[in-house]
Amino acid sequence: MKRIFAARPFCMAVFTCILGAMIIIGGSAVQAQTIIDEWDTVKAPEAPVLKPVTLNAKTMALLLLDFNRQVCNSDRRPRCIASIPKMAHLLALAREKGVSVVYSITSGAKPDDIARELAPLPGEPVVQSGPDKFLGTPLDKILKNKGVRILLVTGTTAQGAVLYTASAAAFRGYRVIVPVDGMSAENLYAEKVTAWLLVNAPRLSAAGTLTKIDLIR
Repeated sequence: MKRIFAARPFCMAVFTCILGAMIIIGGSAVQAQTIIDEWDTVKAPEAPVLKPVTLNAKTMALLLLDFNRQVCNSDRRPRCIASIPKMAHLLALAREKGVSVVYSITSGAKPDDIARELAPLPGEPVVQSGPDKFLGTPLDKILKNKGVRILLVTGTTAQGAVLYTASAAAFRGYRVIVPVDGMSAENLYAEKVTAWLLVNAPRLSAAGTLTKIDLIR
C-alpha cells in the first residue's frame, strides 16, 4: 500500500507538468502570428541601390530569357512588351562590344517566336527549358566554352526565369548582373520581390549586382 500511496503524488506532479506544458504550448500557438496573419502590417524595406556596370567582352554574356510571343505579349505580360525597346538598345550595345549573347525560349516555342527586335543572329545559341535555364540544357557548357564568368541576366518572368536562372548561375560560381528595366512580370509586386531577393538571398546576394540599362557602359 505504501508503494501505491507514494506513487500518487509523483503521478499527479507529472500530470500537472504535462497539463501546464500543454497550456503553454496551446497559448503560444494561439498567440503566434503567421505571415498571412500579419500580411497587411509588413512594411517594405528601402529600395536596393542600383550600381553602374561596365561590359567586358572577354568574360561576360548577355542572357535574353523567354522573350518569345507565347509569354511576352500585350495580353499576358504587357510589361515585357514595354521592356523591348530598352532591351534592343542593350542588345545592340552588347553585340557592338563583342559580348556573347545567349537566348532561351519556353516549352513549345521556337526561335522564330522571339520578339523581332531581339531576334537572335546566326550562331547565337538558343536553349529551351523551364524557369531554370541551366536545368536540362547545355547552357553551362556553352558559357564555359566561351570563357564566360559574368552573366547579364534579362527576361521574363522576373520571379521565374530571371530569379531561378540568376540563382542557378550564382550556385555555379558565376557573377550575376540584373538590370531592373530588363526584367518583367505580370505585375510590379513580382518585380519588387525579385529585386529584393537578388540583393538579399543567400549566395545570390554575394554574387549579384542590381543595375539598370542606362547604367551599363
